[in-house]
Amino acid sequence: MRRALFCVLFIGLLSTSQIQAQDYSTNPATENATTWLEAPVANPDADAATPADMKAYEEQLQSHLPNEKITFKMVPIQGGKFLLGSPESEAGRGEDEGPQVEVEIEPFWMEEHEVTWPEFELFALLYLANARKEGKVEGTDRDVKADALAAPTPPYSIGTISYNNSGKDQYPASGLTRYCAQMYCKWLTAITGRYYRLPTEAEWEYAARAGSTTAYSFGDDPAELEKYGWFLGNSPDGYTKIMQKEPNAWGLYDMHGNVCEWVMDQYKKNSYKKLSEGKQEGPFVTPSKPLSVYKMFDEIARGGSCAHEAADCRSAKRIVSTKEWKAQDPMFPQSIWWMTEAPYVGFRVVRPFKVPSAEEAALYEPDVNIWLKYKELNPR
Repeated sequence: MRRALFCVLFIGLLSTSQIQAQDYSTNPATENATTWLEAPVANPDADAATPADMKAYEEQLQSHLPNEKITFKMVPIQGGKFLLGSPESEAGRGEDEGPQVEVEIEPFWMEEHEVTWPEFELFALLYLANARKEGKVEGTDRDVKADALAAPTPPYSIGTISYNNSGKDQYPASGLTRYCAQMYCKWLTAITGRYYRLPTEAEWEYAARAGSTTAYSFGDDPAELEKYGWFLGNSPDGYTKIMQKEPNAWGLYDMHGNVCEWVMDQYKKNSYKKLSEGKQEGPFVTPSKPLSVYKMFDEIARGGSCAHEAADCRSAKRIVSTKEWKAQDPMFPQSIWWMTEAPYVGFRVVRPFKVPSAEEAALYEPDVNIWLKYKELNPR
């Protein structure tokens, strides 16, 4: 494991440039139409005039090292309707997984696998920002925005944050708070010029099911999970390299197990009931008030992990963060970046086909007040 992995310092707050709202263009997949996004890095495969034109593409991140490529694949997910939640007859079902409700999902791309440490390190260790400072790589306007974002502080103890093999290439980044994952998405958006964010809970389940209506994307038999994911029954020593098991029908790996994955929704036990009764506009549940600097829980992760039983890796399972995920964090205030007792939580990114306006994108942004309060109470 790279013991120096998180020896980073805070850098600037957020980009000082103000984001201006703008309507969708007639071609919503053309990012240049939104002034709040810088011109995207050229990538013809990432362009699509209509959902039917969407195809898989490879996003390549500039490396601070010569002859090194850090890439990840984005898989197109066509929109459609599905039943969110699980039927009462499903083994292992939780009360908060129902009632089932039909939800319509708009098209999006989803990362083929969980975000890996090599991807995350470019942001967390300020590799590219420092390389640009030293003149080793060239910068653009989008890079200026990316370099102005706050990066994680070092955790007080690496051993409790992640598994012993986390420093190896192609292992999923883990032990991160949802806020940290959101900041990575913000950085990725800035550095690519394409809009990335965490999935909503409904988007995640829609992608995980891949057209299935069973407990898992492959059926109802948990004995078959061995072929598709890493869970407590076959990975007792921690998580494993990405893409070692079979993908689901839509080409997504590790949707069941390995590390559970953050979604955007704030947990509400009765959110499906409200949705079914028309008392909630859409499946995305936003916090009713700003999140506390000290208490980052009641957030949702999906998919189960190497630390969970097979039943917790079902497509409909909702895993809720609790205070115990940060129980041994000795910092004051507690870190907004790391989950000290949850080395099994990571994330993957999505890119909606329809580019949002700045006002719409703000619904998915990390709350700047959390950072401001944290900086005030924990100066560096």
